[in-house]
Amino acid sequence: MSDLPHPDGDSAKARAAVRAGVLAYFVDQFDIYLPIIALAPATAYFQSANLDPGTSAILTALVFASTLIARPLGAAVFGHFADTTGRKKTTLVAVAGFGVTTLLIACLPGYATIGLWSVGLLIALRFVDGFFLGGEYTTAVPLAMEWSPRHRRGFIGGVITCTSPGAYSLIAGITLVLLQFIPAGSPDSPYAQWGWRIPFVVGALLAAVLFRQYQRQVEEPPTERTAKGARLPLGELLTGRHRGALWQVFVLMSGVWLANNMTSAVLPGLLVSQLHLSSTQVSVIMLVAMAIVSASFPLYGLLSQRVGRRPFYVGFGIAMAVVGAGAYAVLTTTRPPFAGALVLAAVIGVATLGSFGPIAAYLTERFPSAVRASGYGVGYSLALIVPAFYAFYLSGLAAILPAALGPVALLVLAGLLVTAGALAGPETRDVDMRDAEHRTASPQEIR
Repeated sequence: MSDLPHPDGDSAKARAAVRAGVLAYFVDQFDIYLPIIALAPATAYFQSANLDPGTSAILTALVFASTLIARPLGAAVFGHFADTTGRKKTTLVAVAGFGVTTLLIACLPGYATIGLWSVGLLIALRFVDGFFLGGEYTTAVPLAMEWSPRHRRGFIGGVITCTSPGAYSLIAGITLVLLQFIPAGSPDSPYAQWGWRIPFVVGALLAAVLFRQYQRQVEEPPTERTAKGARLPLGELLTGRHRGALWQVFVLMSGVWLANNMTSAVLPGLLVSQLHLSSTQVSVIMLVAMAIVSASFPLYGLLSQRVGRRPFYVGFGIAMAVVGAGAYAVLTTTRPPFAGALVLAAVIGVATLGSFGPIAAYLTERFPSAVRASGYGVGYSLALIVPAFYAFYLSGLAAILPAALGPVALLVLAGLLVTAGALAGPETRDVDMRDAEHRTASPQEIR
């Protein structure tokens, strides 16, 4: 490995790659949360007025789930090309794809114009969007982490992933401002007709900025690719020597994504249905809570750098099941006023979504350079599928638990999965990211 330049030695290229990685993750998360927040007040625009509430909820969940289901496919396809031909150009293709798709969604007509085709096209385009988004972070995040100094990977990973709640807060803020000036409610309201399109156009413009940044400023990292004639990266992950690592990551990430869905997707609806808060109050709560969560990610990244990734996730899974689920139960059963709901929502966010803090560092460290993009992307995305059907799990739990406690039970399960996944894996903090064989760095290299 001595013939490869060390990424720590080229600070200008490293800074450019990290900046692009931060923006890439932000744009990805901005796009993911668009249907949950910006599109929620305009749901009636895409559905029949005669639709029963249960079917309407399923269709709304499918809009979100279709994106998540497609992400593993995008990760597998784009991860293959990132590992075999290079990170940068693969990222450019993925960014261009989801930018165009997001713009097409902003142009969709409603149910009154094309009937059921409206929600069908929305779900289909979100599926295509998810395919390209799965490719974008599969290539952009490993590229950034491979340029990062190993002693700062935890912190830099936290900076990259903190853009997720930051993106959530920005969309909540934009939606809040729009709802103050553009009335929502009926399918004919100004927000339903055109107001929701504004955040989607913003998402497409962000993709254009990201494309330009990668095209002009980012260089390919000095790490090894899959050798010619070697087994394909996806084959190594599914049936080869790295399949154990993939399934260990799958267990951990299943818990991470299940907790994410309970907090990001389910909690806003419960604030309305259980606490009877207005859309404006919910937007304020989620905006503030996610801003606090965002600030916690780099701190969690630093903590994992100090104690190690494995101990961090073992402990965080326990905290998720106890503190996160406990705060969730208090919120949904005691039904506090606005101020109390805001504090509890922030606690829930920090105790559940904080698992994303060191995740970029941990998952990229978990796989050697020759299969890293595929391992990171597939491991990160494959676990999205089972949690994506959370609406069905909650519906089943409603037969044995009060509606307010269904998410609590799933949060406890999520915490157990995170802890079990961490216990099944090794410590990764000191691995050499340049090494195709995944050698652990020496103390001299770490310093």
